[in-house]
Amino acid sequence: MRRIIIATVQDRGGVLNRITGMLHKRQFNIESISVGASEVEGVSKMTFVVEISDRQKLEQLTKQLNKQIDVLKVSDITDKAMVARELALIKVVATGHTRSEIQGIIAPFRSSVIDVSKDSMTIQVTGRPDKVDALISLLRPYGIKELTKTGVTAFLRGQQPDQVTEINSMTI
Repeated sequence: MRRIIIATVQDRGGVLNRITGMLHKRQFNIESISVGASEVEGVSKMTFVVEISDRQKLEQLTKQLNKQIDVLKVSDITDKAMVARELALIKVVATGHTRSEIQGIIAPFRSSVIDVSKDSMTIQVTGRPDKVDALISLLRPYGIKELTKTGVTAFLRGQQPDQVTEINSMTI
């Protein structure tokens, strides 16, 4: 089963390496990882998408993450009301004849063309991972020259009771 795990961590050198090393050592496969600053200075949030075979492994993962020195909080938000987004940059083969077709394909996805060259277009798409994957599938027949995705970043919708945590006397 695919799980989305959020880890709130101290923003210090080596934290990402220690956490991914621990996950690797315990043979958890990270499908995607996204890390960035949070609303609290000196605190970052990591979003992991991991494939976990059973509840026992999920519990083990949560406990192991919580044991890490720089980890402040760990939450599995998979089954909760959440907002999850991913960004992809897709460089697709585009000739004078196919540019308008490609524009028609990307329009319903609210995507944008961010670069154009003589033989290609670079498209930016953000949204739920299934939306991003759907656009990529539609563009494949034109020829994808290059593709990069950020991985999922997510948090809970609205104010939910288990979302409030005290960090350095600040509520997040």
